[in-house]
Order: sequence, then C-alpha cells, then structure tokens
Amino acid sequence: KNICVAHGVARAPAAPPTPPKPLTPCVTTTDSVGHTVPVKDDTKINASKAPPPVGAYPHARREGGLLFLSGVGPRKAGTSDIPGVTFDSDKNVVAVDVKLQTRSVIENITAILEESGSSLENIVDVQCFLTDMKRDFKDFNEVYGEMLGPYQATRTTVEVGALPTPINVEFKVIARA
Repeated sequence: KNICVAHGVARAPAAPPTPPKPLTPCVTTTDSVGHTVPVKDDTKINASKAPPPVGAYPHARREGGLLFLSGVGPRKAGTSDIPGVTFDSDKNVVAVDVKLQTRSVIENITAILEESGSSLENIVDVQCFLTDMKRDFKDFNEVYGEMLGPYQATRTTVEVGALPTPINVEFKVIARA
C-alpha cells in the first residue's frame, strides 16, 4: 500500500519520473556586420588559404564555442614548398631554418582561424612539436614569443622523433570560435 508515514493516510501512487529533456545549447557568433547568428556545432573547416592537410582530416572542427585545429605545419598553400628546409640534389635535408618554419606555421594558423571567423587573439592552448629540441628551441621560442606571446595562451612544447613530411615544427591549437 502507498500510505503517508507521517499522516497515516493513503496517497495516490507517484507518477513515474519524467526524463529530463536533453540540453541543446545555443551557440552563437557575431557575423561581419555585428549580428548574432547561430553556429552549427560539429562543423568541419577546410581553409582555402592554408596548405591542404597531409591526411584524411579537416584543418579544424568547431565544437560548441571552440575551434580545434589539426596539426599545422609550415608548408605554403598552393605549393609543395616547405619554408626553412634546404634539400640537396637527392632530396635529403641539408639545412633547416626553424625561425622561418615557425613563422610559416603561425601564418597558416592565422589563415585557418580567420577563415573560421576567429583570430590569433582567441587562441586558448597550443601544443608545439619540434624534431630537435636542443638545436631548435631557442629560435622557435623567439618567433613564438614575437607572434603569439602577447595572447598568453597556455602552451606545451615537446620533442618528437619525426613529423609526417620533412618539417621540424608543427602546432596543434585550440581557440575560441
């Protein structure tokens, strides 16, 4: 029996609980004329002004109010040129300019962010990958400080054994959309 313990009287059986409605956040952004417009979550972004990805993935994805950029290297859009890498006649790397590569990576990130409706000032976190920390960190850090230092994003820098093409610097970025 369903009896109220405090009063000793019968009460109606409780209705089964109603499951909560799923939350559907309304993510918005401001367009070029200042209007607030909805932003579709889970948006894949491929920027025309950045070099194409070297694999089957987009330049970035928009999830909620954030942009998650795939690894970005220094290649130049529209070419196969890699700034800061000198090859010999057998296509072996003979010289590396990490300052030039770092600058080019940040220029590519700028292109992706701008085509996504964002900018460098909206960067929240940067993961940096270098193929030779001992040789390259000082030059990399100098250019990073000039170009991204004012925005004070969090950063992690690690050395990796190799990157997918003959590059020495790659960044992975999270930014506000």
